[in-house]
Amino acid sequence: MRLKDIGEFGLIKRFQGKIKNDSSVIKGSGDDCAVLKLDDDNYQLFTCDMIIEGVDFAKTDSLKLVGRKALAVSISDIAACAGIPKHAVVALGLPKNMRVRQVDLLAKGLFDLAKEFKINIVGGDISASDKLVIDVSMLGKVEKDKLCLRSGAKAGDIIMVTGSFGGSIKGKHFKFTPRLKEARFLTDNFKINSMIDVSDGLIQDLGHILEQSRAGAVLYGSLIPLSRQAKNAQDALCSGEEFELLFTVSRVQASKIIKSARYSFKVIGEIMPKSFGLRIIDYKNKYSKLKFKGWEHF
Repeated sequence: MRLKDIGEFGLIKRFQGKIKNDSSVIKGSGDDCAVLKLDDDNYQLFTCDMIIEGVDFAKTDSLKLVGRKALAVSISDIAACAGIPKHAVVALGLPKNMRVRQVDLLAKGLFDLAKEFKINIVGGDISASDKLVIDVSMLGKVEKDKLCLRSGAKAGDIIMVTGSFGGSIKGKHFKFTPRLKEARFLTDNFKINSMIDVSDGLIQDLGHILEQSRAGAVLYGSLIPLSRQAKNAQDALCSGEEFELLFTVSRVQASKIIKSARYSFKVIGEIMPKSFGLRIIDYKNKYSKLKFKGWEHF
């Protein structure tokens, strides 16, 4: 059996079955961040993300934007748990023929975004590599009563999102702003039952919420917000790397969020019992089953 036969998420489940944690771990593998004990009022959030030349960016892409993306994806994970990013370490795999000024550009992208979000870069590692590799590990914290995970969705919840979807490969995957302010606004003012950031595709990441929450869902096809760069509705559902927030709330809370008009939060569906599976309804009120399809590394 090869990796392509079990896929990225099959491999993750294979590892998860062998991991044993002690009582300091509130939530381990399976969410946007690990959640660890910190103090009486807060949890520690811990996440890591790796981006690799030829997989997450091209050799010809702006190195400043590549550096920015490397940090931004981890900030987005912290946002999905409604936390505040605090500290990061950065490991670099660098080709030996890479010019120093190129590394400076890469670092500028990292450091500028770290300054914007008040993140301390406190160390890291450097090694030689055939391709450029950037691995960011990040610590954050979240108040215990504000923590959001993937596992809290309930039948009857309204599914909502920030932003629009599709066509991220045309530039958004480099220039997106992690939805930290939106996440904090939501948890400061409303009861959010579950949340995730959309990195692997709208359907795939909704699927993670459904799996962790043991639920089903219906999406309203006509309400999926398409970006101007989206090829079509299928692109918006599956392309990934938008790094928008997808979250679920009760109907009462959804109504209050919409009335707040602080940010542009959009309704796209409803959580259903697990037996319903995942379906989409079109403008003719016709249901179609959806497969959990999106980006996988293998």
